[in-house]
Amino acid sequence: MPLLAREIMTPSIKAVPQSWTMDRLARFLTDNEIAGSPVTDDSGDIIGIVTLKDITEFRWNASRPETEAQLTEDEAREARRLRMVIYKGMGKLPVEVRDIMTPILLSVDEDTPVRDIAKTMMAEHLHRIFVILDGKITGIITTYDLLKIIADRDMTQRCAMQD
Repeated sequence: MPLLAREIMTPSIKAVPQSWTMDRLARFLTDNEIAGSPVTDDSGDIIGIVTLKDITEFRWNASRPETEAQLTEDEAREARRLRMVIYKGMGKLPVEVRDIMTPILLSVDEDTPVRDIAKTMMAEHLHRIFVILDGKITGIITTYDLLKIIADRDMTQRCAMQD
């Protein structure tokens, strides 16, 4: 019998509201020792995902645009100065989770074979995927969960038996 999503998923998911500030999100992820979380709207429905990578990319893009390489040295210096003025101004208006989240969630059914999940995660370059039952998220599978399978001979053999 193949190993299924429901057998390896983590059933407890910590979701964050879209209205949280980016700083509050960073503290939440750090405090809970997780790298990402689903995002909920005002009704509690999951509308996206946000990760530490989203925070990093937002901060990186605020300080290093790709177009800077096309500028003269004086233009680049002025662009950096203006960007810092804008970035500092943005710091006064909190950036919210809704501003940096990815509004797409990839998910699998609880009965999806783990081998198929691994293929999907590799193809989409995902580190986490949500597990659903009857349209509701019931768990999450991360790359760490997949690594635990490799460490367990019986689980590894069940994955190999899928074909």
